[in-house]
Amino acid sequence: MLFEDTIAAISTPIGVGGIGIIRVSGKEAISIVDKIFKAANKKSLKDIGSHTITYGHIVSQSGKVLDEVLIMLMKGPKTFTREDVIEINCHGGPIPLNAVLMEVINAGARLADSGEFTKRAFLNGRIDLAQVEAIMDIIEAKTELSLSQAVGQLEGNLSKKIREYQDTLIQIIARIEVSIDYPEYDDDEPITNDFEAELRALSAELNELLKTADTGKMIRDGVKTAIVGRPNVGKSSLLNALLEENKAIVTDIPGTTRDVVEAYLNIDGIPFQLLDTAGIRETEDVVEQIGVERSKSSIEEADLVLMLVDAHAGLLDKDKEILAQVKGKHVIYVFNKNDLGSNITPEITQEHFNDGKIINISAKEQDGLKDLRNAMKEIVIKGNATVSNQATISNQRQKQALMNAIKSLDKVIEAIEMGLPEDCLAIDLHDAFGHLGMIVGESLKEEIINQLFSRFCLGK
Repeated sequence: MLFEDTIAAISTPIGVGGIGIIRVSGKEAISIVDKIFKAANKKSLKDIGSHTITYGHIVSQSGKVLDEVLIMLMKGPKTFTREDVIEINCHGGPIPLNAVLMEVINAGARLADSGEFTKRAFLNGRIDLAQVEAIMDIIEAKTELSLSQAVGQLEGNLSKKIREYQDTLIQIIARIEVSIDYPEYDDDEPITNDFEAELRALSAELNELLKTADTGKMIRDGVKTAIVGRPNVGKSSLLNALLEENKAIVTDIPGTTRDVVEAYLNIDGIPFQLLDTAGIRETEDVVEQIGVERSKSSIEEADLVLMLVDAHAGLLDKDKEILAQVKGKHVIYVFNKNDLGSNITPEITQEHFNDGKIINISAKEQDGLKDLRNAMKEIVIKGNATVSNQATISNQRQKQALMNAIKSLDKVIEAIEMGLPEDCLAIDLHDAFGHLGMIVGESLKEEIINQLFSRFCLGK
């Protein structure tokens, strides 16, 4: 695809820094920048080789020197956008950056839309949509593990797998269509005998890939972890202890926490989004009521629940009410205040806490926190391989497309079992192929593409 216009934008964050970069991309990028750049070696940019850096100054149309710069010149197609690209390295303040950007626009470029550089890379075939999403995930990575996962996807871990699956489907579709077009060459054996085992193996592989979806999403976005319990069981103390800082206010007064307090915790590369919630109880305080309702909502939305119980006080009726609310969730029962002695008997544990892992701690004394961190990490990675070096589904869009592909494939297998004719199989096989293609951006509607790229900043 050839874009007629040339775009420009500031690619570095807004603020004061040593270096700021203005990116220019398009077929007129070199000639536009050449109008306003005066090289120290007196050469025109048109006479300078690709992938070189040239020192000089940006000069306005009136002859005023705007900034001392380095020009990085890269000629297509060996660039990010597969177009001619120039990056102007200015001094990193908003005044010089904006002055140079406006001069580039006055010389013939237009201001790029959000994510337009990456969009051009996608539409020009430089990267596929899974790699586009990986770029955004790299920018937003919260831990080394989430960065590693995103880098693997950018390198094509997922894209290569998807295309392998598509190749398998294409070969099967081709055999079916040959059989339909040239039935006289068929033998007495049903053609489905040739590929039924392949389809079942492919279905199993797709289901294994689907298992990575929730883990991949949590590693990218963080494991939403709700810390819940009745008032004064030590929720805020636990938050502070895990973070090793005084993030939340701690007092002996019930109802101190009235809203959800959020913070991120990194456990061996896995980001946890901790939500310290208001103590769940009946209250006449209108503000506290709102906090309690938000606590209940946090339980519903959480990937993981840490339910705190005051071990010294024992299991109270209010605790039992909260137990009913966390049933069915991934839950770790945290028995706090063990330094004061525990009044939770083995019989109580067996009756009320047999559906989750139990960790004994003292948030005040910093005791048992290592065991808790390990338990939190195990729940996330249980049953999943290390995701940083394998194909991983990392967002809801990819997950839905994969689920649709699996459904289409299941229909094919069911049709084979029912003995339906080959032309019935071809329809669902084509659907499965198309759904897999959606993961890497094949046949994606324009409005979906625009929505995806709107997440990017102007210079990306």
